[in-house]
This record gives sequence, structure tokens and C-alpha cells, in this order.
Amino acid sequence: MKENRITIIVNRPVNEVFEFSTNPKNTHLWSASIKEEITDEYPPKIGTMYKNRWDAPIRDTYKVSEFEQDKLFTLSDLDENYHVRYTYRALDDNKTEMEYFEWMANGDLSNPYTKDVLEKLKSIIEMQTISI
Repeated sequence: MKENRITIIVNRPVNEVFEFSTNPKNTHLWSASIKEEITDEYPPKIGTMYKNRWDAPIRDTYKVSEFEQDKLFTLSDLDENYHVRYTYRALDDNKTEMEYFEWMANGDLSNPYTKDVLEKLKSIIEMQTISI
């Protein structure tokens, strides 16, 4: 599979969904494969570096390549081969459509996200009060 696209509806305002899903302190809560995520700066902007730790000390590094507050967040690996784009759209004051789109410039995705991963994200965001 060269690309993977998943869309979910979250019953929270777009700014809360955006803030929660881009905050590296939250990633391990909804993505079981990521044990830790850190950035060189927060809040993110184009050029911000995100580092994910999987198992052991193995880390993958990604750079923010597109950023538009409450609308768009794209990470690319340093080889610019793997990309993941989160797109956010307010459906009303308390409902957000979030699209997760990951793709490879060359080759196939080795471990694409499933809808279950994003359903967990949705569940966590909807269950808690988020302070921004």
C-alpha cells in the first residue's frame, strides 16, 4: 500500500482536536506503537522537528512541512519519502472532521495506521476536558 486515508468525526471544537493531536505529550496516549514523542519547540511551526521513540532507543525524526493553525499539519521524514498530513475541518462549533492521510513517495507503507488508532484518538479527546 502506497497511501492510507482515514477520516473521523470528533465531537469537540476544531481548536481542541488540533491542539490535542499536534501536542507531542499526547501522542503515546492514542498511538500504542509510539512510546514517546518530543519536539525541538512547541507549539509547532514549519521546520519544527518531531522525534518518535518506538521500542528501545530507536527514534524516527520528522519535520513539519506544512502548518496552518486549526486546519493543516503535515510531517515528513528527513528523506522526504514518508509523509503524514492531518487536515481539520469544523463541521459546527462542537464537531470536527479530521482526515489522516499518510503516503510514501517511493515504496509501500510498512505500518499504516488503522481506523482503530484514530478511533482511540477520538475517544480520548471526547472523554476529557482539554486545557489550551
